Amino acid sequence: MLSLRHSIRPAFQARRWAHNIPSFSHLNSVNEDDLAHFSNILAPSSILSTLPSISTPADDLAPYNVDWMGKYHGQANSVLRPRTTQQVSEIVKYCAQRRIGIVPQGGNTGLVGGGISLQKEIVLSLGAMNTVRSFDPVSGILVADAGCILQSLSEYIAPHNHIMPLDLGAKGSCQIGGNISTNAGGLRLLRYGSLHGTVLGLEVVLPDGTVLDQLSTLRKDNTGYDLKQLFIGGEGTLGVVTGVSILTPPAPQATNNIFLALPRFDNVLPLFQTVKRQLGEIMSAFEYIDRTAYDMGLKHGLGPLLSPDEVGDSQCFVLVETSGGNQDHDLEKLNNLLENLLTADKPLINTGVLSQSPTQFNSIWALREGLTECVQKEGKPYKYDVSVPLADFQKVVDAVRERMISKGLYGDHAISLVMGYGHVGDGNLHLNVIAKNGYRPELEAALEPFIYEIVASHKGSVSAEHGIGSMKRDALHYSKSDVSIDWMRKIKQVFDPLNIMNPGKVLP
Repeated sequence: MLSLRHSIRPAFQARRWAHNIPSFSHLNSVNEDDLAHFSNILAPSSILSTLPSISTPADDLAPYNVDWMGKYHGQANSVLRPRTTQQVSEIVKYCAQRRIGIVPQGGNTGLVGGGISLQKEIVLSLGAMNTVRSFDPVSGILVADAGCILQSLSEYIAPHNHIMPLDLGAKGSCQIGGNISTNAGGLRLLRYGSLHGTVLGLEVVLPDGTVLDQLSTLRKDNTGYDLKQLFIGGEGTLGVVTGVSILTPPAPQATNNIFLALPRFDNVLPLFQTVKRQLGEIMSAFEYIDRTAYDMGLKHGLGPLLSPDEVGDSQCFVLVETSGGNQDHDLEKLNNLLENLLTADKPLINTGVLSQSPTQFNSIWALREGLTECVQKEGKPYKYDVSVPLADFQKVVDAVRERMISKGLYGDHAISLVMGYGHVGDGNLHLNVIAKNGYRPELEAALEPFIYEIVASHKGSVSAEHGIGSMKRDALHYSKSDVSIDWMRKIKQVFDPLNIMNPGKVLP
């Protein structure tokens, strides 16, 4: 691990690291006159403000000003909750005239501070825009407001035998507009691809209040620049997504999963190759959990899925899901896979379990999906969502742990746990570094930019699916060239010359 750490330092010595505080001198704060204007657009119940004319208790604004991890604390004195695209348009147009910064916010389930105000911006909460506009059960095309909760959309189309193309641990709170604005990945990306492919059209309110209606339901439309792609992953810096047209796949007729214990991390890559080859088209997820994360899950009541004797000294675990059209066919493939794995001359796994009922199926997924909540119970997490080659997952986790040990910051007094889990199928590692007694500047200084340097040394990405937000704004250059960042700035200038849309996010 020391050789890994030392080998990457020289390549980045010329790069200076600092969390630069963005300038907000071009923006104005919300005042009483502004609230009076907004009251002509919205109902009184749709405006929250601590200013005297409304006097909303500060505690009522806390859910909009503090992220779910308690890491990012905003300073917005006012929150607007529009119900229609027209209301969003009128609000944005006025804010452009008054030079008031706008932070579009969905379910506030993000992990990089992208939906939290930095200074004096107003929060535009889209949760009240939660209407399904249409669904075609033949094509599977769903058109919905941006504020629709992901799980609610799943439940809406379930009777029509369709599913959403993405599935996230935060599905009960996150909103489809936020999912699109951050280009959320999740547990189904391996099977159904990213939102860049499944989103067919968007309705967006641009920074001057103009409504860009590209809410197409066409599968094929090759007429010039595909502007919607700029807003997928744009994190609200180019406009406010208010409506979405998305292609939903047919629900699989048979779903199964297996949970495997591996003796060593080096077996994950050959196991992935073996599983892909033997399961073929029915494999829909391949999730990785290291031993530290697994033990933490057990501690907080997840599982056990395997007996301690079976697990033994296994170093990591893999969850494989299949989605197909014939249960007998799929089970035959899975049973053959397990038999081949367990009887191999050099077994890649120690043991494994195949779900035998919907309850067992859900229990296996509960272990993987419940890790995020368990992390919160252990302390305050520094969460790094990165893409690196699969073969380097464990090297990155071990290097970070060694780094904290070498700094005298590993233990209950500082960093108590370093662990990794994530989506093997798309090279996405969720690196979690847990501070038992809370966030501290010296801990962050030891972690950053060290982690970003490791990722860059492997030609990875500092953000695989969570976005950039305010957290990784100054780390963007570790994954994007100067030319790329320069053109991103030019695009921002074209759409938002006043820099009112989610200022201080994404771009350094």
